[in-house]
Amino acid sequence: MKKTMLLLGALILSAAAGYAQESRQDVSVSATAAFAPEVTGNSVQKNTSTTMGLLASYRYLLTPRSGLEANYGYQQNTQYYQVFGKANGGIHTLQQEVSLAYVFNLNFKNFNPFLEAGPGVMFFSPFKDAGSTNLDAKRNTNIGALFGGGVAYELSPSFDIRVEYRGFLVKTPTFSLPGNIFNTNRYEVLSTPSIGIAYHF
Repeated sequence: MKKTMLLLGALILSAAAGYAQESRQDVSVSATAAFAPEVTGNSVQKNTSTTMGLLASYRYLLTPRSGLEANYGYQQNTQYYQVFGKANGGIHTLQQEVSLAYVFNLNFKNFNPFLEAGPGVMFFSPFKDAGSTNLDAKRNTNIGALFGGGVAYELSPSFDIRVEYRGFLVKTPTFSLPGNIFNTNRYEVLSTPSIGIAYHF
């Protein structure tokens, strides 16, 4: 009986130690390159400058294959508008993403491919500086959807390199100008491929 109790206690301690060592959470920081398509609608054409940005993420694994992720993305760009027969303009913009996603991942030795999708919000905040031709522009908060996929390469039990394509479907900003002159009434997919490093704990 005593041996059985000792064996049971050893098993419980081993299980607890294994659980404590299991990495269920990670934080990551990535550099992003931001691309947006040309969008035309309502006699308005919109182009966006290509810029670099930053992405910070927190991921929690519910199971070895399923997890939840929270993201914050930051970049600056200039949104160029051409209103046919009327006027042209540019808005220097702080573009911020806040999103949540479900993550599905697989494990192949040191390679961990994954897919993710979920809801998010994109904030388009105009700078009132020389990069903006219309100083009446106001911030737009547009709800959208994140989707993407990538692969993580494990450098060690604590660190990996993460490469990913991320797309964000959102309505183009109008900046709430009088008469909605910059309103394309169209959606666009903002592409932000990224590369960064994740720390597991």
